Amino acid sequence: MPVTVVDINIHHLPEDLFSNPRILNGFLNSAPRGFGEIARVVTMDNGKRQLILEKPKGYQNLNYVEGDYSAESKLAAMDDAGVDYGIMRVPVWQEWLDLETCRQVNDNAFDIVQRSHGRLFATACVPPWGGKENIYEVERCVKELGAVGVQVACHYGQLYLDDEVFEPYWKVLDGLGVPVIVHHTPLPVEWRSLVEYTNFRREFGRIVDQATAVGRELFSGMFDRFPNLRFIHTMLGGNWFANTALLTPHASNKKEAMVRLDPTGGEKIKGYLERNIFFDLTHPHSWGKDQVECALKVNGADHFLFGSSFPVVYGWMSQGVEFVKSTLDISAADRDMVLSGNAVRLFRLPVPAADAAARA
Repeated sequence: MPVTVVDINIHHLPEDLFSNPRILNGFLNSAPRGFGEIARVVTMDNGKRQLILEKPKGYQNLNYVEGDYSAESKLAAMDDAGVDYGIMRVPVWQEWLDLETCRQVNDNAFDIVQRSHGRLFATACVPPWGGKENIYEVERCVKELGAVGVQVACHYGQLYLDDEVFEPYWKVLDGLGVPVIVHHTPLPVEWRSLVEYTNFRREFGRIVDQATAVGRELFSGMFDRFPNLRFIHTMLGGNWFANTALLTPHASNKKEAMVRLDPTGGEKIKGYLERNIFFDLTHPHSWGKDQVECALKVNGADHFLFGSSFPVVYGWMSQGVEFVKSTLDISAADRDMVLSGNAVRLFRLPVPAADAAARA
């Protein structure tokens, strides 16, 4: 029986980003140049333009290419890869976007959803500062436009998501009950030791950022105050499966001369990981068979959702689907949860009865 596939990591940018000066300037001007974030547009040899983000100058961290983000490109890639449904998010840039630009981003996402005939869904992009206008926008997206979740960056400037400044926003989302996709930023807050080597910067830098975010959320106790929040972290939560046992507090079985590590709170950490933290299985084939199988074993297949990061690399979508379907030695039930079941459950996707039957 065919397996339904939901890709929860399809990147969204306004389709007129390169032709609408107002929107393009909204993106370019939002990047904080005074803090070393350099945004610029260049024309490539093939005539297409790309939006580049550098930090520091000369070290590229993001490349957005004209034409890659249209509804037609998304749907064509999904057809080619065997992806039935996709959930869109703004890649990385939501760390800086102002409210007015977010409104335009959200409106275009809603338009794409309408044109996709039920195959694409949107997440709300809103500055998470808790002001009434920001709250109105996230409520508009969820209640009027039908956004199935909300997206945030894993840090804003030097503030990770456990900072008290975000609590008014979390209080609203806790009440709305929608899942929160936590996308990585181009570099972690402490980035200077990572920048010299391209793959180390662009891959491991994101892992460090996500792992830091997950750890701060778990140790801060923020989910005691907002128990209904469900965060879905990219990059396997920064390889969090490898840290789960090490960073779950436990006591020594001997009397020690001094206590160097806090032995308390282990059960709470386990509870947060069970109820509040989930993971985007970002282009899973890139991580390797042993690593992904280990992640599913440690944190549970019910906590991982397939994502491709399309269109960063076009092949990642089809390679990722084939990897989960044919390479991983996991049960049919676990495969179904990863490819679609968890996404349908967490995002409450309106999946047709035929697809629900295929997953049963």
